[in-house]
Amino acid sequence: MNIDQAKRYKKEIATYYSSRSKSYDNSYENSAWHDRMARKLVDLANITADDQVLDIGTGTGMVAFYAASKLGPHGAVIGIDISEGMIEMAQLKLPNAQVQNIRFELGDGEALNYAPDSFDYILCGSAFIWMSDLQATLAHWRTRLRPNGKTGFHAFSENAFVTGVVAQSVLLKYGVSYLMSKPTGTIEKCRKLLEECGFTNVEVKVDQDGGYIGLEEARNSWLFTSTPAPGQFPHPLSILTTEQLEAAYADYQQEIEQLNTKNGIWNDMTTFYVYGEK
Repeated sequence: MNIDQAKRYKKEIATYYSSRSKSYDNSYENSAWHDRMARKLVDLANITADDQVLDIGTGTGMVAFYAASKLGPHGAVIGIDISEGMIEMAQLKLPNAQVQNIRFELGDGEALNYAPDSFDYILCGSAFIWMSDLQATLAHWRTRLRPNGKTGFHAFSENAFVTGVVAQSVLLKYGVSYLMSKPTGTIEKCRKLLEECGFTNVEVKVDQDGGYIGLEEARNSWLFTSTPAPGQFPHPLSILTTEQLEAAYADYQQEIEQLNTKNGIWNDMTTFYVYGEK
C-alpha cells in the first residue's frame, strides 16, 4: 500500500480498536487464553531485571504489565498503541498495578519515536499481523534495539482459526486474496522474515493449541468490510459486488456446516513465539 493508503489503514485500525477498548479485556479473544499468550511471550524472552522493554501494540497492557513485574528498579517498560481508547484503558490500570516502572504512550509501531539503540527488548503481542509492511517494520525495530537486543512477537499458523481459513478458501473462488496469518503462517516464513532483516539466533517456538467451537458461532464469523483486514488496504472484499458477497457467504455457510461434528467444529489455534537477536 502507498503512503496515503497506509495512513487510512492505520486510522481504521485505531478507530476499530478504540471502539472495542472498554470491553476488550472481557471479550472472547481476550480471555485467559490471550493472557496466557502474553505471559508466555514474556517468559520465553528471558527478560532480566535492568532491561529496557518496548511493548508495541500494547492494547490494554497485558504484555507490558507482566514484563514490568519481571524488572528491578532500574528496568522499565513503555507500552505503545495507535489506539487512543486502548491507551486510556491501559492507563486506567496503573493506579492498581503493583509496578512503578511502566508507562503508556500513543505511538505507531512502524514509526517509533525513540532514539536508536534504546531498548533491550522490543515485544509485540498479537499485533504484529496488523503492521502494514512486516519486513520494513522488523528492520525498523532492529535499529531501536541495543547490541544483542531481542525482538519477540506472536504469529499464528496459516491453518489457525478455522472460520478464517474457510473464508480464505471461499474468497479465492471469487478472485479475492485475504491474507490474515499467511505472511507469518509457517516457521519458515517467520524465520526468513527475521533473517532478511539482519536478525540472528532466530528461534520459533510452537504452541499447539485448539478447541471446538459451536456451529452457530462459526456461521456468524464471516468477514465484513467494517472490520479492517490485517495488512491489506483497501479492504479485499471491496472489489466484490453485493451479489458476489451474498454468494460467497452462502458458500461459506455450506463449507462450515460440512465441518461440523458431534463435538462442534475443530478450531486450530497453533501459535508461534518468534524471537530474533540484533
